[in-house]
Amino acid sequence: MPTPDDPAAPALLRIEGSIATITLNRPAAFNSINLSIAQKLEQLGHEVERNDAIRVLVIEGEGRTFSAGGDLQTIGAAAASDTVAPVVGELLKHYHAFIETLRRMPKIVLSSVHGSAAGAGMGLAFVTDLCIAADDARFTPAYAKIGVSPDGGSTVGMVGTVGTRRALQIFLAEDSFTAQQAYEWGLVARVVPGAELKAETRKFAERLAQNPPAAIAGTKSLVYQAAVTPVKQQLDAEEKGIIDAMLTEDFRVAVKKFTSKGK
Repeated sequence: MPTPDDPAAPALLRIEGSIATITLNRPAAFNSINLSIAQKLEQLGHEVERNDAIRVLVIEGEGRTFSAGGDLQTIGAAAASDTVAPVVGELLKHYHAFIETLRRMPKIVLSSVHGSAAGAGMGLAFVTDLCIAADDARFTPAYAKIGVSPDGGSTVGMVGTVGTRRALQIFLAEDSFTAQQAYEWGLVARVVPGAELKAETRKFAERLAQNPPAAIAGTKSLVYQAAVTPVKQQLDAEEKGIIDAMLTEDFRVAVKKFTSKGK
């Protein structure tokens, strides 16, 4: 059953079976990130993380675009009144807590991108575990243009996927790039026609949700720690992960089904 929520809230949560959807819901402001949406996202992220029935979380944007990034009206006003450190610090405290939850939660997080994903909106698209994009989606780093460095998990998601040199190129030498380029760079898993994005996102989420929870949690954890973990420690983590998963009912059922084939 969908979860009831205030339809005017800056972000909405809908739960259908094992798939949850968080919708950025500031369409009039192109789903830009201000304090109210950051606080709401932090709250919804914790709700999803605590719900063991959820296997996949989809993040989408309401209206014409995924997200235009940080709310420049808020940030510009703070710069004019010399309150950047407290204002942006408070905003990022909540928003970064949300990003941390996305990376930590033992569920696959799938961003579904249409229109524009700029600045922190681009960061959000690529800090999730996987991204599906409409063929007309555009990704705009936007940071260097206004004289700042990336935030909102932009370097967390980007560098591990494309490497340091490509990341520097994207942040400092690309005005914007297409969904197809993002696909070629490994940032987007699937590019689909815009009119089919919602249906294809659902199909992709359902495919991901077929994986039992222990497989999702163990795989996500191992994949993210692989790059920074010594070999012996990583192998020990693999051993612990697979044994834990083999103790579940999901494994017993699956292996029985597999071994009885052809008999």
